Parts: sequence; C-alpha cells; structure tokens
Amino acid sequence: MNLKKRLILANAATVVIPILITVFIAAAFLFISGRLLGNDVSLENYQRLSQIKLELLKTETGILRQTPEIVAEETFQRHLQEQLAAINGELIIVQDEKVIFQSLNLSKIDLAKCLAAGNLSRAAEPVVVGDVSYSVQTIPLNFKDGTQGSVLMLAPLDQAAVTLTRFLIVIGVTFVLAFMLTNFLVSYQFSRSILKPLHNLQSAAAEISRGNLDQTIIEEGDQEIRALCRDLELMRIKLKDSVHTQLKYEDNRKMLISSISHDLKTPVTSIKGYVEGILDGIANTPAKTERYLKTIALKAHQVDQMIDDLLLYAKLDLNQLPFDFARTDIEEYLKLCLLESEAELERQGIKVSLHNELTQKQAVFLDRERMKRVIMNILDNSCKYMNKEQGQIEILLRDTPTSVIVEVRDNGSGIPKGDLPHIFDRFYRSDAARSKGSGLGLAIAKQIIAGHHGRIWAVSQGEEGTSIMISLSKS
Repeated sequence: MNLKKRLILANAATVVIPILITVFIAAAFLFISGRLLGNDVSLENYQRLSQIKLELLKTETGILRQTPEIVAEETFQRHLQEQLAAINGELIIVQDEKVIFQSLNLSKIDLAKCLAAGNLSRAAEPVVVGDVSYSVQTIPLNFKDGTQGSVLMLAPLDQAAVTLTRFLIVIGVTFVLAFMLTNFLVSYQFSRSILKPLHNLQSAAAEISRGNLDQTIIEEGDQEIRALCRDLELMRIKLKDSVHTQLKYEDNRKMLISSISHDLKTPVTSIKGYVEGILDGIANTPAKTERYLKTIALKAHQVDQMIDDLLLYAKLDLNQLPFDFARTDIEEYLKLCLLESEAELERQGIKVSLHNELTQKQAVFLDRERMKRVIMNILDNSCKYMNKEQGQIEILLRDTPTSVIVEVRDNGSGIPKGDLPHIFDRFYRSDAARSKGSGLGLAIAKQIIAGHHGRIWAVSQGEEGTSIMISLSKS
C-alpha cells in the first residue's frame, strides 16, 4: 500500500469508525429504553417538550409586562390558568408567603415542595405531584405595598422527553469519545507503519556508515518506503562491489609492481653482468666483446619491449587509447598481416598458411593497427612455445550467422588444461616458460578484442598444439 492510500484510509477511518460506534450505541440505547424500560423516545415527544418550554417563556414574558398587582385579579388568574392549561400546566400565586391562588388542590407537603423548588434555581430537580413530574419555573414579584410574592408555573414533564434528552447527550458524548479514541489509534498505527521501517533503515545506514557493507537493507513498509529501501540496497551492493573492485585493483597493482620488478630484474642483471665483464677485461677479444655487446643490446631491447607493453596495457585498461574503426575485408587484411611476418617466421623454420572457409567475402569493423598487434602477439606467442622441428601455424577463417571466427592454430607444445583459464591474465605464464616474454601479450590482445566488442579464447589440442579463437561481429 502506498502512503497516499494509507493517508486516505486513515482520514476516512477517523470519521467512519466514530459514526459506526455512535450508531451502535444509539441503537443499544433505544433498544434498552424502548424494549426493556418501556420509554418512548420519539421526535414527537421532543417537539412536545420544546413546545412546553416555549409556552412557559411566552407566559413569563406576558406576566413581566403587567403590573405585579394584576396577578391578584381573578380575571387575570383565570387567563393565566387557561394559558397553562394548553400544556396541562398548573399555577400557584404566592403573596407575602401566603398562597392566594392555586389551580389544583395540593397537600401541604406538595405545596411545600413546590415552594421550595420555586426558591431554588431554574435547574432544580422536577417536583413530583401524584404521578406527574413538574418542572417549576418561578417569576418573582414586587408589589407596590412593599410585599413580595411570586408566580409558580408548573409544566408537566413527559418521561419520554427526558429520555430523549438523555439520548442526545449519550450519543453526543459517545461520538466525541469515539472520535478521540479512533484518532489516537489510527495516528499510532499510521505513525508505526512509517516510523518502524524508517528506524530499521536508519540502523542499517548507521551500520553501512561504520563500514559494514554486509548489512542488508530489508524492503518493508509502504510502497514509497519500500522503493527507498530498494534503491539504498542497490546503492549498498554497488558500493560493496566498488570497494571489492578497489581492493582487487590494489592487489593487481601490488602484483603488477612485483611482476615488473621480477621481469625487469632478469635482463637488467644480465646487462650489468656483461657490462662488468667488458669493464673487467673478461671480454678480451674483439669477437667476445662483440658477443657481449650484442647480448647487452638484446636485453635492452627486451626491457624496452616490456615497458612498451606495460604502457599499452595500462592505456587499454583505463580506456585511454582511442580506436579508429574501419570496414575491412577480413581475408585481405589477414593476408597482409601474414605477409609482414612471413620472413621472420621462415627464418625460425615455421610454415604459416591461411585457409578461408567463408561462404562469401565478409567485412568487419576493426582498428587495423590495434588488430595487427593482436595477430602479431598471437604469432609471437606460438613461436615462443614451438617445440617441433617443423613448426606450423594455420589461420582458419569461418563464419556463423552473426560473426566471423578467426582461428590461429599451431603445433607447438600446447597449454595445460589448468592454465587455459588464465593465459589471458596479465603476467600469467606457465612455469616451464617463466622467462619468456613480458607476460602481457595475450592480455593486450584480450583488451583490444574487448574494444572491438568481440571475444577471444583458447582451445588446447593437447600435444598437437593450441588454437586461439577470435570472434568478431559482422559489419
């Protein structure tokens, strides 16, 4: 449920529930009063009660407009009695503590109760005379001779009208109490449904801020809060991956420094040794001196090649080396690459051939210079691990519905199965050939192929050699 719906339901509940409770209490009150106590709680009785009060008010106002002495006249007394008779009321006139007129015969006890009620406030309890309850309304009089008196008007009270008044009070109080209680409960539940998920979210955020990235953020609460928890959980996962990647980069950096130190140490040590040999006079003949110098030049070239490979790999790894793609016929391109390497391969006694199994001419988008580096690195790698008297390298071209496959297959020493998953990692070399190359050739090839949105992998042919497979999308 989202917050908007919950808010609408909460507001509706604060109104509907008190009304339902009030209706239930009202029904229970009417049932008890009507069925069990026999009281008739009806609108007619309430109207009748209101009519009585109105008639009393009119009568009181009429008397106040007259002179007080007129109440002693029989004509006025009869008129006043007729007015009260319309509502079945009774009249008592008192002058100087003596009753000078009463419309009904009252016992001394009833008369005393009426006089006592008349001396009290208008909110006094009703007076019961016989079986009838009367409300007593008193009008004080001051006569010209200095005596005081009063007019007591007795209005009959219907029990049903009293019950109706109580009924209205009960339902009013019930509605107010139900409204207050419902507001409290709804507000508590509404705030709990929001505050509890926010509290859990705050606790998880505190754990993450302390570096505990394994603290899972649970999705709970309303729709908006769940969406917030989901986004924060994704952020936590990405942050954890970022930290993991950073640690991995740090480990790679340490390994890089270690590998560079190891790889550069060997040729630099050789250079130092041969230079010292020349300086110490060990190379005491022109032929020996020339051999020492050629070895020094070769080792220096190896150091230079390692540095170039390292810089190239670093630029590729940081995506700082732009690619210049062009639509290229793959067969013609491979022929040119082999033409440049053919002389060197023949010098090493390696025969190279190209077999085109494409059904038709195929073109791909590639960076000619970068892809040439891939082909040369693969060919150099095959030459380094060639252990046959007659070395052979075959390049096979074939296609799939969406890509062109370039396979470079040699008949060299092959790659152990345990090494296959790692040969494209930087500085990874098998122990048997630890001293050969910089260890970055295939790693550079992988980065360049990735820049072409292609794929490169190796297939071991056992003792018969190795195949390096390159998959490039058709243009």
